[in-house]
Amino acid sequence: MSPDPILLTGGSGVVGRWTARFLRDAHPNTPLLIGGRNLARAEEAAAGIGGVGAGVEGVALDLAADDLGLGERPVSAVAVFFTDERVAGLRFAQSRGVPHISISPGINELGPEVAAYIHDPGAAPVVLGTEWLVGATSVPTLEFARAFGRVHDIAIGALLDEQDAFGPAAEADLERQTKTMPAALVRRDGAYAWRVGDDARAKLRAVDGTEMEASAFSPYDVVGLATATGAPNVQFNLAIGVSSTRRRGEAMSTEIVIELAGEDHAGRPLRTRHAVVHPEGQMPLTGLGVAMVLERLVGLDGDPATPPGLYFPYQLLEPTAYFARLEQIGGAVMKLEGGLPQAPGSRGV
Repeated sequence: MSPDPILLTGGSGVVGRWTARFLRDAHPNTPLLIGGRNLARAEEAAAGIGGVGAGVEGVALDLAADDLGLGERPVSAVAVFFTDERVAGLRFAQSRGVPHISISPGINELGPEVAAYIHDPGAAPVVLGTEWLVGATSVPTLEFARAFGRVHDIAIGALLDEQDAFGPAAEADLERQTKTMPAALVRRDGAYAWRVGDDARAKLRAVDGTEMEASAFSPYDVVGLATATGAPNVQFNLAIGVSSTRRRGEAMSTEIVIELAGEDHAGRPLRTRHAVVHPEGQMPLTGLGVAMVLERLVGLDGDPATPPGLYFPYQLLEPTAYFARLEQIGGAVMKLEGGLPQAPGSRGV
């Protein structure tokens, strides 16, 4: 029996197409619905991925309708790739008892999704997906933290090349989260605080060692990593500029620099510095994360489907499988030398 299709809401965008591509490559018999408000664009995206004959169909969605305009058509999971102010995708998923992931809300916008989950916690799994590139930061960071007996400091530096491809939804999300939101969350000495003004200015040392201007940012990694590791100091800084590869005359890339400090399992001081990079930018990493989360939610990876609950992506992504797929799509993890960058007002390490 053919499985019910996975609905990719906003699937005609850049991340949606990457997600569909990875799902089709890994699970060619799983049907996909590429949903959007513009039917012609959704059908064009579906045709580019394989078309109806290959189990990929473009559909028009009405976010004001309880059934999203799909009637009684069944789906097995819902992914949302844009800011869904109505929380329409989540309400639809809960009404059908199927998993849901969204990747756009900022950390100070998670209230509607959490409220929807709390109202009906047994309906279906709900994934708060706005980790940086959907697991590309959190999964490696937690693996690197295994070398520590205690983690004191986590500093994440994300570098987006200014030539990186931004779809309209992704560009709107980044604009909203970096310029219109009033502050960025940080953890300092065990307490959460909001970085504003001069405190939100930072430096980021890229993979090639270049120091770049950066700004405080707070994807869900800040609270997720603080909770998972117990680290009293967690900061996330974002720079947009020239990536290390482009500085040396190659094509642009995206970089995530992950720096940890604390004590090893023998109580000795330890610091590590790693990077996650991809030569095609941010979108393939984001698409991979969404695809693998959907695989886990639905049980396409061969294990039982995920039970109802509220999850971050890192709780669903198995590290060994994630790193294997990361390498398969051209990404890499690098061990770097050096220490932690400091933002104004942050505690020294």
